[in-house]
Amino acid sequence: MVPFLEDLLKDDKWMMTDKTQKIGGIHFPFPFTPYSIQKDFMAELYQVLEAGKTGIFENPTGTGKSLSLICGALTWLRDFEQKKHQEEAQLLETGTAPLNDGKDQPPFISSSCQESPDTLRPAGEPDWVTQFVQKKEERDLVDRLKKEQIRRKRREERLLQLRHSTQLKYAAKRERLEEEETKRLLRLSKDILAAGAEAELPEQLASGEEELVLSEYESDEEKGTANRLEEDEDDLEEEHVTKIYYCSRTHSQLAQFVHEVQKSPFGKDTRLVSLGSRQTLYINKDVRNLASVQLINDRCVELQRGRHESKSRAEDEVLKRRRKEPQAACPFYHHMQLQLLRDEVLLEVKDIEQLVTLGEAGACPYYGSRFAIPAAQVVVLPYQMLLHTATRQAAGIRLQGQVVVIDEAHNLIDTITGIHSTEVSGAQLCQAHSQLLYMERYRKRLKAKNLMYIKQILYLLEKFVTVLGGNIKQNPNTQSLSQTGTELKTINDFLFQSQIDNINLFKVRRYCEKSMVSRKLFGFTERWGAVRLAGFQHFLQSLEPTRTEAPAAPAEDGEAIALRPASPLMHIEGFLAALTTANQDGRVILSCQGSLSQSSLKFLLLNPAVPFAQVVKECRAVVITGGTMQPVSQFREQLLACAGVAAERLVEFSCGHVIPPDNILPLVICTGPSNQQLEFTYLKRELPHMMDETGRILCNLCNVVPEGVICFFPSYEYQRQVHAHWDKSGLLARLAVRKKIFQEPKRASQVDQVLTEYSKCIQCHVQAGGMVTGALLLSVVGGKMSEGINFSDNLGRCVVMVGMPYPNIKSPELREKMAYLDQTLPTPGQPSPGKALVENLCMKAVNQSIGRAIRHQKDFASIVLLDQRYARPPVLAKLPTWIRDRVEVKATFGPAFAALQKFHYQKSGLS
Repeated sequence: MVPFLEDLLKDDKWMMTDKTQKIGGIHFPFPFTPYSIQKDFMAELYQVLEAGKTGIFENPTGTGKSLSLICGALTWLRDFEQKKHQEEAQLLETGTAPLNDGKDQPPFISSSCQESPDTLRPAGEPDWVTQFVQKKEERDLVDRLKKEQIRRKRREERLLQLRHSTQLKYAAKRERLEEEETKRLLRLSKDILAAGAEAELPEQLASGEEELVLSEYESDEEKGTANRLEEDEDDLEEEHVTKIYYCSRTHSQLAQFVHEVQKSPFGKDTRLVSLGSRQTLYINKDVRNLASVQLINDRCVELQRGRHESKSRAEDEVLKRRRKEPQAACPFYHHMQLQLLRDEVLLEVKDIEQLVTLGEAGACPYYGSRFAIPAAQVVVLPYQMLLHTATRQAAGIRLQGQVVVIDEAHNLIDTITGIHSTEVSGAQLCQAHSQLLYMERYRKRLKAKNLMYIKQILYLLEKFVTVLGGNIKQNPNTQSLSQTGTELKTINDFLFQSQIDNINLFKVRRYCEKSMVSRKLFGFTERWGAVRLAGFQHFLQSLEPTRTEAPAAPAEDGEAIALRPASPLMHIEGFLAALTTANQDGRVILSCQGSLSQSSLKFLLLNPAVPFAQVVKECRAVVITGGTMQPVSQFREQLLACAGVAAERLVEFSCGHVIPPDNILPLVICTGPSNQQLEFTYLKRELPHMMDETGRILCNLCNVVPEGVICFFPSYEYQRQVHAHWDKSGLLARLAVRKKIFQEPKRASQVDQVLTEYSKCIQCHVQAGGMVTGALLLSVVGGKMSEGINFSDNLGRCVVMVGMPYPNIKSPELREKMAYLDQTLPTPGQPSPGKALVENLCMKAVNQSIGRAIRHQKDFASIVLLDQRYARPPVLAKLPTWIRDRVEVKATFGPAFAALQKFHYQKSGLS
């Protein structure tokens, strides 16, 4: 056995000091004695990862899901790595691989050595040839393993040295400062030498303008795919070890997961890296202070492009003569600093904030975190970054043979659809066409290929405007369209109607990506808009949609204040890429409004399984998990089956809650106090007697439910109508006798303030006593408070759901999606897939809302569903298991009220 491998196996870094639970012969480190459902979760997760399957895991919030996920997945990774190291050591000890007879062959060897169907050897091949090829494969495998062992040893030595010494940090910082001073002196000397030199240019260009000229372009078919990487970046690259990609929706959820890892038994020895956007991780203040996210991205790319092009074209004497000024490079993108930051990231688990603090010493955390991906065991990232192919590739994420865990996945299908759907307005089309005056200024410098593709883009823009009924040469704000309305087209029909079916959109798309024409256009308009093209810039500004509404509200949380528009051609590039989707998997929506500037072209992805299939195909295992995954059928039928996951490769796991059965009281109430049937259909819910009955029900509930009550309405508009009606009828005043009333705000920036006041009100009235016993919060299904907000303990003793929040079936997008599912997923003898989609969307929103109350083992709450349609068996079947098993259907209000009164009396001790 190789000596350092022997030491590695003896000094096993995965050994835990916390309690270890033995489940099914597997030892799971766990910080305390787990619940039985946590044991079941870890055991099932381990088996899914070991077998390389796809799993749908539902584990209610408050049952320790994150910790179960961490300990289950990292226990499997620990065992997998140990097994692999032992097999490698055995192979290196013998020096040859075992015979390829298919028996007793190590898993990782068989996957490396087995022949694919494309490389089958000819029949009747001599034995000596077969043996020679086999021996060569064995030698190649041994050589590859030796190289991997050397890299692994170097990494372990670096991390060990870094763990016990901080001198490297100061040495690297000192070296960086010295190198920056040297660069400054070199630039100064170059400026002095160049002062008397005359540049021989075809035409005189302003300083720095050369970078705006498009480079000579050749398509992939006309050149080899040479990949010129810098030598220092080669040093930063390592082999991609087997790892777990953990994805969630928001940075706050990712940070919470990282903190759970830090507190877990694996916290000290796991190599974890958190990925984020430039906006989150960038530390270059000059770039970070730019007006929009797009400007930040563009400037960062420009700095890196200057660095790469200055090296890759060092031999190009013509370009050397043309450049009067050196390309600017980011001071935080430095080889040695990035190496150090990469190793510090891998040294111990850090969240995004800690990563930024670490990078402020002199290295960019955005790029440093990406260089840490290959050696990391866990990569934490927003799932938009993983689900979008181009973003995934740009970040250096390789999914081949890896494990992907998608948490908070209840909106996964909607997220995939949203990521791959795109919309461009008439104003953006006209803006992009005007900006391509670029071509006129640089015509003499552009090669034939560039001119050809730019003319094709101009032609596409003109035809897009024509199909909307406008004229590309006129101001879109002043163009009134003769025909208005919304029209859906298949991709092929849209291409034919636009008369662009003769253009190869794949080549145009590739040209836009390779040439970065949209970014150069943006630089062109930014540079010349304020200097020589004031009139042109004024025209571009006139293409912006005029705003006659009230002053814009402050930006909501997480939204950038875009003071300057990004290049419109960037949006159009996304639309062009979408048009390369297969005809049956997407639709184009032509929305013609009053003027051309308000009209738009929108691509709608109908089949989210297409982009997700690549993830499933490449990964070893995929786990989709969440607190509320019901109805599971939509994941199974619309996503996984269509993505190629066979039924035998799919595992579904759902567990109950840790709360005692008598800590929850779910009720379906079919009639109100005045025997009014409760059926909040779109036609009936706005009737005065329905709104009155809802108010009477809440008045009764507020008399017996202590502390906090949350009432969910189907929409903001309906909530506003009901509130206004109650105010007029006096019901609002009756409610205010027992509960102080709060309303969910539309602006995200005001949510925290409302929640704080709601919480303070409950605490104050609980302590003070009196007639007012707490607060009533009027919320909206799908709003800011229906997801991600915990109404635990006295903040949510009762959750009320008014009606069933069905989506708008008149929406063109939804109707097309329903028709697509009916056509592609026929289900004889069962409700049509289109109708099932509508019901699934409704129940998914309901499940997210009613799950806000129960958050831990000792919590208790009642759940009241106000609509007789909830009593239907197909609807009840789509509730979470832990709620469905305990639900009671009450045909009349009297027994329901008595049950609520008894439940809260027993739990709170109130009379």
